[in-house]
Amino acid sequence: MLWETLAAARDLGRLHEIASVLIRFGFGDVVRLLGMGQVLEQVGKVLHWTEAEELAYLEPPERVRRALEELGPTFVKLGQIFATRVDLFPPEYIAEFEKLQDHAGALSFEELRPQLEEDLGGAAELFFSELETQPLASASIAQVHRAELSDGSKVILKIRRPGIGKKIEADLRLMSKLAQIAEIEIPNLQQFHPRETVRQFSRSLRHELDLVRECRNAERMAANFSDDPNISIPKVYWQLTGERLNVQEYIDGIPGRDLKALDEVGMDRKLLAQRGANAVLKMIMEDGFFHADPHPGNLFYLPGEKLVFIDFGMIGYLSEQRRYQLMDLLNGMVTKNTDGVVEVLLDWSNATDIDSEALTVDMDTFIDQYHSLSLKQLNIPQLLSELIALMRDHKLALPQDLALMTKALLTLEGLGRQLDPSFDMSSEIGPFLSKAMLSRYAPNLLAKRGWQGFTEVVSLIAGVPKDLKSLVRAIRKNTFKVNVEVAHLERFANRIDRSVSRLTMGMITAALIIGSSIVMTVQGGPTLFGLPFFGLLGFLGAVVGGIWLLISIWLSGKGGDY
Repeated sequence: MLWETLAAARDLGRLHEIASVLIRFGFGDVVRLLGMGQVLEQVGKVLHWTEAEELAYLEPPERVRRALEELGPTFVKLGQIFATRVDLFPPEYIAEFEKLQDHAGALSFEELRPQLEEDLGGAAELFFSELETQPLASASIAQVHRAELSDGSKVILKIRRPGIGKKIEADLRLMSKLAQIAEIEIPNLQQFHPRETVRQFSRSLRHELDLVRECRNAERMAANFSDDPNISIPKVYWQLTGERLNVQEYIDGIPGRDLKALDEVGMDRKLLAQRGANAVLKMIMEDGFFHADPHPGNLFYLPGEKLVFIDFGMIGYLSEQRRYQLMDLLNGMVTKNTDGVVEVLLDWSNATDIDSEALTVDMDTFIDQYHSLSLKQLNIPQLLSELIALMRDHKLALPQDLALMTKALLTLEGLGRQLDPSFDMSSEIGPFLSKAMLSRYAPNLLAKRGWQGFTEVVSLIAGVPKDLKSLVRAIRKNTFKVNVEVAHLERFANRIDRSVSRLTMGMITAALIIGSSIVMTVQGGPTLFGLPFFGLLGFLGAVVGGIWLLISIWLSGKGGDY
């Protein structure tokens, strides 16, 4: 506990900054509920309120977005993750989160050079015949520079910002702690699962920090499209790539956002939309491994209506079982199997306190409007948007993989309509749905699943005697136990444990003060600055113990673990 407290003390300055921004944007009540009332008072005395009147008239979604922007790169990244959670946030919030841009001031190349050359293992000039010191792009995690290898190959260097890892870890520690307190003290936030959201975000951001992982994602994607000449993924130069440096092929194409350039060179925008949609749908429906952010900024167009996907830092995964569940849901919509659809949604949300009867009634009404349509006729983006709105009403949350898939499909529809106003997602997704349904019930796959189920049943039956024997042995030895976990009792026990720890530390600190005072009166022994050494040592220990107690009490708030 002492180590955790000292670790938290390192982040006190950052905690103060976060509280300041929240207060300035009108979230003072949140600060109080998070146990930072003293910070609220201190900040209120020194804060400049010149913007207070302007901020007072901001709509809540814009206020949240601007607060995230001011909190810095880690929170901007968090907002971008929120933009994928269409199941948790209403459309007006999603629209604001989508405005969050991951831009950062560019570092001079000389600031990057020491780390770059450490990763390369020598001077940059030994590896590149040309290296542009002006960046192509600059984001919060990495900066991109163009270069040329000695063999003439044009490449880009994605260089991670020096020291960014420590800064992000500090923010993640605070996010985790604040999410834990918020989930306990702010009941209205519980439906958003703050701790789980921060946990998933932390994992995603740590993955993004590892540029090797991004390159592995790119190579896996390239393998999946190896037989499609119309889709390309930049080549990775592994001999130069590491955790902090990503060296990939430079793409000299038309950026996805430059529609005017497409028209100037006479590219077929309708064909581009169709090929882009087919590529992303293949990723989702067939491969189960997809680009989770297929917006125009992550696309380039090459002559011949070819597409290049870049930036594989955010990737989604859909297991075979998850894809089957998706098929069951869509099929349930068409066949009006309300109970089957509700069962899938409850499995996805893993919720226990849902009014299933009310959900079934609402779902029956929802499904009725799609009953007469075939799978090919379903307007998937519209269906997903309406379904997610219904789930929000019933406080159901999608698993992270499905949230990313939903966001990718909605982004894809927007991209398709930008290229071709007549783009129809339903006509593109229909063949993939039909193919997925047919492949699910292919004889060879049915036989494989049947054999797997049979072997699992046989294994279970074969293990019954051994399990019964172990159970009887445990009963005979009086070692058989039944564990019942009650969340509120566990939380209460943790608070008692923390109180006892602080009480013990207080007694030790008091004993050190009394003992040191006695030692100070004893003549002889080693001295320091003319005072008894062991007495000074005791007082130093008492000071450390006292500081620990103050920090622990202050940070514990109403629901913390300090």
